Amino acid sequence: MEQQVLGPVKPIQRSERPIHPGVDIGHVHLKTADIDRVHDFYVGILGFDVVMRMPTALFVSAGGYHHHLGFNTWESAAGSPPPPGTTGLYHVAIRYPTRASLGDALDRLLKANWPIDGASDHGTHEALYLRDPDGNGLELAWDRPSEQWPLSDEGHYGLPQAGPQPLDVEGLLKAGLDDSDLRP
Repeated sequence: MEQQVLGPVKPIQRSERPIHPGVDIGHVHLKTADIDRVHDFYVGILGFDVVMRMPTALFVSAGGYHHHLGFNTWESAAGSPPPPGTTGLYHVAIRYPTRASLGDALDRLLKANWPIDGASDHGTHEALYLRDPDGNGLELAWDRPSEQWPLSDEGHYGLPQAGPQPLDVEGLLKAGLDDSDLRP
């Protein structure tokens, strides 16, 4: 089977039986302690659309997809996040289509006084890091065009020697305030 190439990064190790290269992550489904609280954050602040809501579950999306994120209280109503030092989800990356749309997300978070844990320029993408109402890690990110990604001569992904760089937060916010690139 010939492998389709979707990006410029060459793996450092290939599976003996590689997965189809068109596979991607369709949605993430998370446990929550409170449906109303995640609704207020994901819909009210970030701007996702509700595609289904029940008393114990919420499904949200962008652009008409059946759902990008699902939340339920089936085993977690009024629960607490896992304590530090346990395994589980590190973060969910939500990829924005443009730098301006990521800047708009930053503007929304700032206007809501939502705490931001960090911000980095990874060379391949710019990212904001925060926690949702249940303590789940979120990375809100925008990918640079693949021609700009830092790759070794062999085509392997690699951060510059210095690692992630500080994000130009002011420039990102300015890009988000120009809403000409934000609406379909």
